[in-house]
Amino acid sequence: MTGTRDRIVTAGAELLRRNGYTGTGVKQIVQAANAPFGSLYHFFPGGKEQLGEEVIRTSGMLYLALFEIFFADEPDLIHGIEACFASAAETLRETDYADACPIATVALEVASTNEKLRIATADVFTAWIEAGTEKFGKYGLSAESARLLTIALVNSLEGAFVLSRSLRNTESLQVAGISSVALARTLLP
Repeated sequence: MTGTRDRIVTAGAELLRRNGYTGTGVKQIVQAANAPFGSLYHFFPGGKEQLGEEVIRTSGMLYLALFEIFFADEPDLIHGIEACFASAAETLRETDYADACPIATVALEVASTNEKLRIATADVFTAWIEAGTEKFGKYGLSAESARLLTIALVNSLEGAFVLSRSLRNTESLQVAGISSVALARTLLP
């Protein structure tokens, strides 16, 4: 059985992913978590901001684990990239374009207004870049090329999420995947 704190974090992640930070209220979160209102402040005395930071860091590591899964099941770098973009497109279609990346959703909102949350999103993106750089190095890429590819993938994926959600189609994810594969092919030894 999931504890109250975990339910609050999970509900917060889902709501932030769908509605953003400013579009999500603490009452919505505790209601979605099926938790008493006071429990949010019991576990997160800093309120919504502290919860937001926890959601960003927790979700960021879950998305990093998904990245690892995509590449673990694929025979090579190219197939891993294709699987990553195909899965993202499938998730958006299945959720009626509501479930994208909570990190980017929040990062766009808070980069200039909330330093704590900006740092949390920056820490997650940095962890992704470091993990991707290490992972892609195992495919024979130099550290510089692996980092370049990782940043390009994050940029492409997050930008494609924005377009896909707005346009209500996955064409941008398909194009981003094709572009990312093309870049990977030029960087592979």
